[in-house]
Amino acid sequence: MCGIVGVVAQRDVCDILIEGLRRLEYRGYDSAGVALIDEQGKIRRIRRLGKVSELDEACHVDAPFGHTGIAHTRWATHGEPSELNAHPHVSHGVAVVHNGIIENHEALREKLITKGYPFESATDTEVLAHQLHFELSQCGDLREAMNRLLDIIRGAYAIAVIDENNPETLMAARSGSPLVVGLGIGENYVASDPQALRPVTDRFIFLEEGELVEVTRGEVSIYGHNEAAVDSRAITLDDRHDAVDKGNFKHYMLKEIFEQPDALTRTISGRVGKLVFPEAFGAGAADIFKQVKAVQIVACGSSYYTGLVAKYWFEHYAGLPCQVEIASELRYRSTVVLPGTLMVAISQSGETADTLAAIRAADNKNYLAKLCLCNVPNSTMVRETDLSLMLEAGAEICVASTKAFTNQLADLLMLVATVGSYNELDEAMHAEIAAGLLELPQIVEKTLALDDDIKKMAEQFVEKHHALFLGRGSHYPIALEGALKLKEISYIHAEGYPAGELKHGPLALVDDDMPVVAVAPGDDLIEKLKSNLEEVRARGAELFIFADEHVSIAEQKGVTVLKVPACSAMVSPIVYTIPVQLLAYHVAVLKGTDVDQPRNLAKSVTVE
Repeated sequence: MCGIVGVVAQRDVCDILIEGLRRLEYRGYDSAGVALIDEQGKIRRIRRLGKVSELDEACHVDAPFGHTGIAHTRWATHGEPSELNAHPHVSHGVAVVHNGIIENHEALREKLITKGYPFESATDTEVLAHQLHFELSQCGDLREAMNRLLDIIRGAYAIAVIDENNPETLMAARSGSPLVVGLGIGENYVASDPQALRPVTDRFIFLEEGELVEVTRGEVSIYGHNEAAVDSRAITLDDRHDAVDKGNFKHYMLKEIFEQPDALTRTISGRVGKLVFPEAFGAGAADIFKQVKAVQIVACGSSYYTGLVAKYWFEHYAGLPCQVEIASELRYRSTVVLPGTLMVAISQSGETADTLAAIRAADNKNYLAKLCLCNVPNSTMVRETDLSLMLEAGAEICVASTKAFTNQLADLLMLVATVGSYNELDEAMHAEIAAGLLELPQIVEKTLALDDDIKKMAEQFVEKHHALFLGRGSHYPIALEGALKLKEISYIHAEGYPAGELKHGPLALVDDDMPVVAVAPGDDLIEKLKSNLEEVRARGAELFIFADEHVSIAEQKGVTVLKVPACSAMVSPIVYTIPVQLLAYHVAVLKGTDVDQPRNLAKSVTVE
């Protein structure tokens, strides 16, 4: 998490840095800071607690000026959110910003204290600033000092550095945390994400693991295991609509919810016809899919829930055993890999630390191949897997995932159809899945028309402290996702449960102060679900049911029913995601929480 921006230019760079931070604020927003080398050759630093807007206001009041600078927006790991803990951290003319965690910071801190270095923060990053200054005092060369620093530290990091004695140079390095170099004309840049630099360039180099880069106005030099010429590594990104613009929407989350029909159209287009095309997954995908005998899905957060839905699909439609595991669990335990197992990693950013670690740990296992579903084409995960499928969701700014979630589900269904076609999935069922995917954007568009009704429903949740979400079969993970959305943006405690488990504990919590939300598609389990809902209603709970328009569930006192457009069983988990997203959004708005940037969370989880 956290966001880095750095610039070396012939013009004042403060505005570029601030705008870059604003575009990276989804990565962290508890404090922000900027450091520039001013006209006198001295470090000018401004830091503020809170969002980037606080820093922007401070910079307008006390305008720093410089041609070389670094900036940072923080998601706290070491040390509470405060101005003292905000980056950049400075030591005797050296300024450092850092993403990630330095695992041996305590030992380094103790040694630096004995050398006379004073510490004002509780962060591991201040250790980097003092250690770099110490190494620089020993060798006198900034690049050599950086190499020495990188040899000493352990952990995951992206680091950017400026030094008063090298006022036209910026040094940066990455290991386990993303960093890109932006290429300009007479100026160059670094950032955690290309999105930060889109106003100034569309040409980027994605740094690889263990690389060190030296950036000046006219030159970029990369040191590490892949020292190919800069021009050969530069990638030009396409000029899409600026995702930072909210348009007429009050929040990014609502904008991104309503972008889902278009996002789904993008991920389906060119990949689905009468059948799903295996070529969509990359060169050689068909040869690999023919050998698949089992699937292991690994992911975190909402992406994990999409994997749980896919487990039902793989086993029901493709006849393939499928295991789904949270990445932070899989990477730390012994596992048995069945012959012919395809690992499927799911991540919006492609930089999720635990998922990346699980992918790397898989090298020592007997996996057939590794495939990732990702929204960022040049991310680390894409580069480190054998096959990949881009989500094509467009930039997702809100911390709570919406369009990436539904695109992940659509892409997983494509994968099920394609891999299944080499196993137990016959061509008629394959064609039915393809047809369901093709009609999906239109059905989602119709489902969004429930927005006004769901807004009214949300009023009944504002004073509640707990909620229960129920689903069965492939819709149980949608109940989990609905509960997660409500808790992360409205701060109401919520749980998702398989409806058949009510009698095994959760029913003890049900009373008239706990609203219960159920997803009720018209599938084979609907009669079982109706019985579960009767159990809930008998305990006095308020029921809120999203039901297929052809399902007969009567609305009565204490039971609110919203009819969802009918759709095929294959795509219904995707369709039923829309109402639970809208419910969470409207409850959060009514409660007055920060919808797009909920407390304690950040978008891209690049630390353990």
